[in-house]
Amino acid sequence: MASPTKAPITCHILDTTVGAPARNVRVRLQLTSDNTTTTSAPQPSNAAAANKHPSGLPIVFESSTDDDGRVRTWLPYSSPDTPGEVPVYSLEDVLGDIKGPSRWTLRFDTGDYFAAQGKETFFPEVTVVFEVREGQHYHVPLLLAPFSYSTYRGS
Repeated sequence: MASPTKAPITCHILDTTVGAPARNVRVRLQLTSDNTTTTSAPQPSNAAAANKHPSGLPIVFESSTDDDGRVRTWLPYSSPDTPGEVPVYSLEDVLGDIKGPSRWTLRFDTGDYFAAQGKETFFPEVTVVFEVREGQHYHVPLLLAPFSYSTYRGS
């Protein structure tokens, strides 16, 4: 049986206080800036609209870490407060339309993770901003504790 294709952007969280993967952490991935043109639709004239789906919504994906603390796949984010249809696009499609570098933001919901364990945290959310270039895979590990964190570009 063939293994599923790896998403072009993945992440992994290790809880350094227990030396184990951080399970069930909600993670969002958002296109923060795209200072290039795309192949599928005309680029809007203002910078704020440039990072949005043709529907006008920001391009945001969401997932939760698995039992190994990893996010391997992403689904389009749909807020319960946003009227209209659920967005339908894939990370691969969005990245395929971007020519040149783009900036992305990962938001890790660490507050809920530590609250579920009855622990306090100084960082209720960890935000990591990074640049993506065409045709590369990006893996962002997060080493997490209630009062500190570290990240780097993994492989």
